[in-house]
Amino acid sequence: MKYELLHQDGRARRGRITLERGTIETPVFMPVGTAATVKGMMPRDLAEAGTTISLANTYHLHIQPGEKLVHKAGGLHRFMAMPWPILTDSGGFQVFSLPRRELSENGVVFEFRKGAKPIVATPEWSMQVQMDLGADIIMAFDECAPWPCPEDYARQAMERTLRWLDRCIAAHHREDQNLFPIVQGSTFDPLRRESALRTIERDQPGYAIGGVSVGEGHSLMMQAVDGAEPFLPTDRPRYLMGVGLPEDIVGAVGRGMDMFDCVIPTRYGRSGTCFTRHGRLRITDRRYRNDHYPIDPSCQCYACRNFSRAYLQHCIRSDEILGTMMCTLHNVHFYHDLMRDIRSAIAEDRYAAFCRTFESDYIENDRQRRREDYDGGLFHSFDVGVAAEWVRQGRGPADGTGAADNRWSGTFNEDRTSQSRSRTPADAAESPGAHADTPRTRDRNTRAAGAGSRQGRRKRQRGKR
Repeated sequence: MKYELLHQDGRARRGRITLERGTIETPVFMPVGTAATVKGMMPRDLAEAGTTISLANTYHLHIQPGEKLVHKAGGLHRFMAMPWPILTDSGGFQVFSLPRRELSENGVVFEFRKGAKPIVATPEWSMQVQMDLGADIIMAFDECAPWPCPEDYARQAMERTLRWLDRCIAAHHREDQNLFPIVQGSTFDPLRRESALRTIERDQPGYAIGGVSVGEGHSLMMQAVDGAEPFLPTDRPRYLMGVGLPEDIVGAVGRGMDMFDCVIPTRYGRSGTCFTRHGRLRITDRRYRNDHYPIDPSCQCYACRNFSRAYLQHCIRSDEILGTMMCTLHNVHFYHDLMRDIRSAIAEDRYAAFCRTFESDYIENDRQRRREDYDGGLFHSFDVGVAAEWVRQGRGPADGTGAADNRWSGTFNEDRTSQSRSRTPADAAESPGAHADTPRTRDRNTRAAGAGSRQGRRKRQRGKR
């Protein structure tokens, strides 16, 4: 493996990974093929979307069909008909997610289903399975500490991960594979720093940050990255494991991360949730029943070029598989387009402007559509880590650099309080038709007063008696 750092904008990195099977431009998103297939997508569709590396899951492939069968088929690349580089995880995250498991210094004993023969997962087991699968990049077997957890437990998991890393290095002997260690430490900065410093002593071709995206939220996730990233070598790729929300990716890229993977684009697509440049939309919502626009008018994927939101809703409601396939196809295209725009912004020294317009266009609209609060705000976190330096240098949206990025066009209001989406009673009184006396309004007001509730009906029935 060869990694080239082509350009750096603050802490955001534009790089290139060269492997025998292909070249990967970073930052990059890796679609997840859990059981040797990216659900709902053909390899041809992945290639057309811009996929240059994908991920497969060691645990699931060991359970079915088994690594020996894959090895006899010529390895994952021939088995999956995917010629580009493939990364396999160690299986540790899935093993530690199982309810029936026993942890020891040797490894983990687990049952993948009730009554099944117990399996002993050790660092040596993980290396052997991944060598048989034949991926280009493989991950060290680690203990993923849950969140929340006390600091002493997080330290034990970190220490065990380091001891297991030495066993992984000793057991791995395929020269055509690249072993990535995993930095642990939960949300504790001293542990993240110690784990990173002790891990890089092993001098491996790349490094990963694990133990994130386990429920801690955006702010703590970025804190975990900040705790480890400054101590990782700049001439090796950095992989943030399991992180896939667009806002998390954009924030982590600004903190020096290069590689990302997640099931979110495919899992959300199967439920009819699509990502657009103005936030998420759920195709099955009633408001899209007669909507004849594409999912995202700015997208050039096959789904957006040919189908309307109304048609895709019809397919999903009719249990036609085409609907979820097209939503999945669009989501994967969205992620690759996002990473392409991120790479361009870094190369042109306008990543701060990109983050501002991304927050204005995507996060604010997504928040409004979902009526949820985003904990802390992307740009707030990014500003603390990176953008303050750029402001001192006179760079950013204030000098007009954001205008060149018309795919993420928008404005950013520094005063977040003025962006509040909540409606006050005065706002409601000034709204047109707020007091209109129509049957629908009367019915709505009646329900709001409790008359339409179950308790209201019971009261009326008692009154009639």
